[in-house]
Amino acid sequence: MASLHRIIHRRPSALKLLSKVPVARAMFSTYLERPTSFPLKKVKVVLLENIHPRAIEIFENEGYTIETYKGALSGQELIDVAGDANILGIRSKTQLDRSFFDSIGWHKHRLWAVGCFCIGTNQVDLASAAKFGVPVFNAPFSNTRSVAEKTLGEIIALQRKLFERSTDLHAGVWKKSATGAHEVRGTTLGIVGYGRIGSQVSVLAELLGMKVVFYDPLKCLPLGNATQLDSLQELLSVADAVTLHVPATNDTRNMINADTIKLMKPGSFVINNARGTVVDLQALAEALKSGHLSGAAVDVFPVEPAKNGEPFSTPLQGLTNVILTPHIGGSTEEAQGNIAVEVASKLVRARFRCRLMGEIACNMLM
Repeated sequence: MASLHRIIHRRPSALKLLSKVPVARAMFSTYLERPTSFPLKKVKVVLLENIHPRAIEIFENEGYTIETYKGALSGQELIDVAGDANILGIRSKTQLDRSFFDSIGWHKHRLWAVGCFCIGTNQVDLASAAKFGVPVFNAPFSNTRSVAEKTLGEIIALQRKLFERSTDLHAGVWKKSATGAHEVRGTTLGIVGYGRIGSQVSVLAELLGMKVVFYDPLKCLPLGNATQLDSLQELLSVADAVTLHVPATNDTRNMINADTIKLMKPGSFVINNARGTVVDLQALAEALKSGHLSGAAVDVFPVEPAKNGEPFSTPLQGLTNVILTPHIGGSTEEAQGNIAVEVASKLVRARFRCRLMGEIACNMLM
């Protein structure tokens, strides 16, 4: 019985074969004949924020009905669009808070799964999702390499002052100079947060000849020759470059602030490809203007536009020693394609599991 159950989980097509075997048909009649089942074309998938086409292809192959929207939605507009969806796919900008789940209500509840086509799920109120029995899926490993490579590229660009020299040439100024430009070989990289991305950055940095130290509140197994330090303060005092790879929590909010920046080596720089709440941008701007820090690269911000083309401002604008990017750490074709396949596949499997869970789960879908 257990073996057949595993077969059905892994290969939904096995249901058709089992239906032809009298004994199996009797054992799995609950799965094979569902009075509450409905055609796959009635399964409605709503995808927001320009989800990668590979996800759409997977849903189309299942026969689902799909609606796509380029930008994030909020408020009543979000409720109107997603209120009758069976599957809702979002990225990082759409917020599914308590009010969203409360608004769909038990009496008209059709949503059975949410797919976050990104690393995290902090944009979803997971407690409210659990209250309504809605599983939430994400792709925590799919863009690790993309973020790590971007980080290494920014380390080199900042050490060589590439952004500043490029800005000069765009302004028609030829300024060839080695002053302040350095090789990354032999410098010390401080990694804050030694998870999937932080550890990948560690490996790549050592290949460039950098000495790697890291801080993580948890005891970690170092990769290569990296050394774990006991405190953030110790790391900031020895690192030539500090790169952040931590989640958005109360403990990490503004962990790089006026006080911690003072602990950093003069002439060092900071890179944030993690979360927008981790760095006090005003304090960072002041440290850059004073010359205490030589540069920065920032990809994430406390408040970000919901759609392309919307206005954006930050205290770091206009500083030529700062690389600003619009939250594109994981925005490569490879990463987005991997995310699309991983999350969409999980959502398809989730539908089948709900079918196997019995009448209660199935009634939630209807």
